[in-house]
Amino acid sequence: MKKQFAVIGLGRFGGNLVRELSELGADVLAIDIDEEVVEKYRDVAEHAVRANAMDENVIKELGLRNFDHVIVSFGENIEASILTTLQLKDHGVKEVWVKASSTYHQKVLDKIGADKVIHPERDMARRIAHHITSEKVIDYIELSKEHSIVEIVASNKVANKTLIDLDVRARYGCNIIAIQRGDDIIVSPPAEEVIQKNDLLIVIGDNRDLNRFEKEGI
Repeated sequence: MKKQFAVIGLGRFGGNLVRELSELGADVLAIDIDEEVVEKYRDVAEHAVRANAMDENVIKELGLRNFDHVIVSFGENIEASILTTLQLKDHGVKEVWVKASSTYHQKVLDKIGADKVIHPERDMARRIAHHITSEKVIDYIELSKEHSIVEIVASNKVANKTLIDLDVRARYGCNIIAIQRGDDIIVSPPAEEVIQKNDLLIVIGDNRDLNRFEKEGI
């Protein structure tokens, strides 16, 4: 059975999320209070409705508590975002993810029980900053304030060495969890795997350890 997603608020972020989820084959309900905006997604999402998700009757009528994920994606309307999140959690929605526009907004969302708070602009800015300040880092995903996953291009320094030779975990405190080689991905590579130049190493760890590995180890 396909997972069911509801996206509330069809601005730039919410609208793009609806498109991406739909292209991945997910069952998506797109919701916005503006009929003109909703019309744009009738041929994109499985269902698109005009509704005010702050109204608890709407939440009941749409059966949102039965969805796997509900994403609240209002723009700068912090009050609407908070009230909608409260209503969704009060009605037993399993996973409520919310787009935040500020640190204050996030603090409130955390307090009222949002399962995940999303900062698309901040997170993208961090990924770009990591990418443009290093010739080796291709991508960067923040897992928490202290931990991340990075994609690092293997240089001549590590080419033709095995994971045993590098001993990344002992030396730097991080782990190579996968290697991308062309179109192939080696998940949980064996210790005897020989790294080739331009392999993409997918590494997880503490941010300080990752930074040290990128500067010294590769």
